[in-house]
Amino acid sequence: MRKITESLLKMRDARYGDFQSALMPTVEKKTIIGIKTPRLKVYAKELSKEAEKSKDAKRQLEKYLNVLPHKYFDENQLHDFLIAEIKEFDECIEKVEAFLPYVDNWATCDQLSPKVFKKNKQELLKHIKKWIKSKQPYTVRFAVGMLMEHFLDEDYDKKYLEMVTKIQYKAKGKSCDKINVKTDPDKYYVEMMRAWYFATALAKQYEDSYMIIKNKKLNLWTHNKTIQKAIESYRISDKHKSELKKLLIK
Repeated sequence: MRKITESLLKMRDARYGDFQSALMPTVEKKTIIGIKTPRLKVYAKELSKEAEKSKDAKRQLEKYLNVLPHKYFDENQLHDFLIAEIKEFDECIEKVEAFLPYVDNWATCDQLSPKVFKKNKQELLKHIKKWIKSKQPYTVRFAVGMLMEHFLDEDYDKKYLEMVTKIQYKAKGKSCDKINVKTDPDKYYVEMMRAWYFATALAKQYEDSYMIIKNKKLNLWTHNKTIQKAIESYRISDKHKSELKKLLIK
């Protein structure tokens, strides 16, 4: 485990670390080593292949995945990519559920995307329904992200839109209509994912998604943020953008 961390520290890019820090206000700068995603993914593949060939390497990898929390942001990112390499669904879910309570930022949350989920969608859905009711913000965000990634195309059902509509993650302030990343980052990152989800749904399943916006089923902030993201999207037609602009609430 220490060997893995030492290898990560050798990959440090201070300038890139500064860049990452500016994008993640909830992550302490001192915990960011500064390693680009492609390099981390390559390293994860290397570690996974070594674990397949060597019992010692496998033990070291298991220890890395089991001893939580990690000290560095980049260790969490590597954790994401190691989980993504797990080929057995049950094992993968076990590792995901062990890791989710320690996910504390949008980047680690959004880059956790196991490959094996694509082949086990109905089993995955059972877990999404549980995660989406969590009191932990990044577990909720992860659940919405998985619905967006896996259930807006051939496996789509409008009841999944309703699942995201019904999320009521409590804000620290009195109102859900004014959400600020500095004063309430947990609420901000849950609602930002909801807006991203519905903007994507508008691009893929317009009619059902449009009715949710038209009927004002979202809080004011998320309603307007969804429309903003949809208007900025190249996947949504000018006609639909024009319809959505009329639904902005001032």
